[in-house]
Amino acid sequence: MVLIFIILVTSEVLWNTKKLKGELGRKFVHITVGTFIAFWPFYMSFHTIQIISVALFVVVLGSRYLKIFQAVHTVSRKTWGDIMFAVGVGLAAIFTKSDWIFVAAVLHLSLADGLAAIVGKRYGKGSGYKVLGYTKSVVGTATFWLTSLLILVFVRQAGGITIAVSTFVWLPIACAAVENAGIYGLDNILVPLLVTLALRLV
Repeated sequence: MVLIFIILVTSEVLWNTKKLKGELGRKFVHITVGTFIAFWPFYMSFHTIQIISVALFVVVLGSRYLKIFQAVHTVSRKTWGDIMFAVGVGLAAIFTKSDWIFVAAVLHLSLADGLAAIVGKRYGKGSGYKVLGYTKSVVGTATFWLTSLLILVFVRQAGGITIAVSTFVWLPIACAAVENAGIYGLDNILVPLLVTLALRLV
């Protein structure tokens, strides 16, 4: 929690000095905090992660209403993704006791989602489309799909998880589809749940 607080304070300083702004500023926290959290099972129990995720939920909810960390909450569209992030982490810790499955689930939250937003915002202006009233881009979705695939390769190689070849085909596509359809930040719950359950079954 201390490191997360440091990241939040750093991002807020950078935000206030205009060194971070827009989607990059918000996703800076998303990616750094999420990637750090992804490796928690290697030095704490899943029960501890569940407790911390509840604490994180409370802190982010309080920050949202007290307008403390604007780099996290400032976004042009209506979303509860900042709060749903903590919920997604907690549910991943509940539904798996495999360190590497948790890594895969949370990296989808941090890297796949974060990079998709940044790359899509920067390069996807000419490939936009609407999903339930929300603007997405082919470039952003393709970035999510590719990052998802690389995450699966990483956890298979580093963690020795058995993943069927077919899973490498359908799971990144399914995750990208869920990310597209998960409006109001619900993708931060649905994507890690999908990854967790899918890898438990293979």
